[in-house]
Amino acid sequence: MDYHTAYSRTNKLKRFYRSVFLFVIFAAIILPDNIFGERIFHIRLFDAYTILAIWGLIITVKAIKLFIFDSEWENDMIEREMKKEKKPIDY
Repeated sequence: MDYHTAYSRTNKLKRFYRSVFLFVIFAAIILPDNIFGERIFHIRLFDAYTILAIWGLIITVKAIKLFIFDSEWENDMIEREMKKEKKPIDY
C-alpha cells in the first residue's frame, strides 16, 4: 500500500468515525427529548426518529463501503482483470 492510498483510507476512516460520533451525540440529545415528552425541539417536516433512521442508514452504507468494499478489494479486482488480459486466448 502506497502513501497516497494509506492517507486516503485514513481520511475516510476519520470522516466515518466523526459521523458516528456526531450521530451518537445528536441521538443522545433528540431521543430523551422525545421519550420524556418535553419536546424541546419541534421538528415539523420529519419526526426525530425518521431523521435518525435515515442518518443511521447512511452511516451503515458508509460502513459497508469502507469496511467491506474497501480499496484492497478494488485493487484485487483490478489485478484479476489485468491478469485476464495478459492470458493468451486459446482458439
